[in-house]
Amino acid sequence: MNLLEAMRYLVALEQHRHFGRAASACHITQPALSNALRSLEAELEVAIVRRGRSYEGLTPEGERVLASANLLLREQELLRQDLHSSVGTPRGTLVIGSIPTAIPVAARFAAQLQARHGGIVPVVRSLSSPEIETGLENLALDMGLGYTERNKKFKVLPQYVEQYFLLRRRSAGAAALLQLGEVVSWREAAAMPQCLLTHEMHNRTIIDAAFRKAGFDVKPAIETNSIVTIVLSVLDGEVCAVLPGALMALVRGYKELEALPLREPEVRTPIGFMMVKGTRESRTLEAALTLATDGAWLHHAAAQGGILGV
Repeated sequence: MNLLEAMRYLVALEQHRHFGRAASACHITQPALSNALRSLEAELEVAIVRRGRSYEGLTPEGERVLASANLLLREQELLRQDLHSSVGTPRGTLVIGSIPTAIPVAARFAAQLQARHGGIVPVVRSLSSPEIETGLENLALDMGLGYTERNKKFKVLPQYVEQYFLLRRRSAGAAALLQLGEVVSWREAAAMPQCLLTHEMHNRTIIDAAFRKAGFDVKPAIETNSIVTIVLSVLDGEVCAVLPGALMALVRGYKELEALPLREPEVRTPIGFMMVKGTRESRTLEAALTLATDGAWLHHAAAQGGILGV
């Protein structure tokens, strides 16, 4: 039995929570993945996976094995990067978890990092805030881009401040996506039918709090965990949506839409990169941290947080 391969399969299974998808991600057949995990259980003499008709999670012993698997795979990646990198030329993967509303910023960051260092392969995953926290803690992620105000246990690099806009179908005669000088209050927005993210998304918590501060408990007309669904619902339906500035660039191509800054109350949410404290940094993470603190990059990230047309 190849111990490292079996550990990799276990990590993939927990990440995808489905035997077939985990096998596909590892480029093997589902029976091969299942057999490798059974061999691992036989080697360690414990049950690792709770099996039913489908994947039901890990046993308590399996959770301990998963923690060790993440450590082993991280050390393997650190060693590989050390062996294949040279001064100023890092090589290897960098896994970034990003909240959905910050994905455009994470994507631009990954693109700029890869342009600087062709040997780095960034992997960007769209994850909820709890999933990012878990991924950082179990070393499945190198960096997380998300809400720093709720993550005091991680090392934080501030990136930008999230500002909010009301996305709606363009009013008659409007000539630009953002009408300069025109704003809308949260009270006014509360009177409009809304398509909002579902409750497990931290962004929804922020939006609900802003509406309550304006004196309203908004019941959305549509709920979704998909940004694409929100945009298309506004485009083809009779609803509006509240979205952060980082997502506005994604809708600029739709001439039928306009976005207005939301005021009263003023809502500003800090977004930043998060890393685990006290762990040895990989070569790729060192390069990423250099970019994340670069003045030109920070100016670009700040613009994406709330200024359209950049």
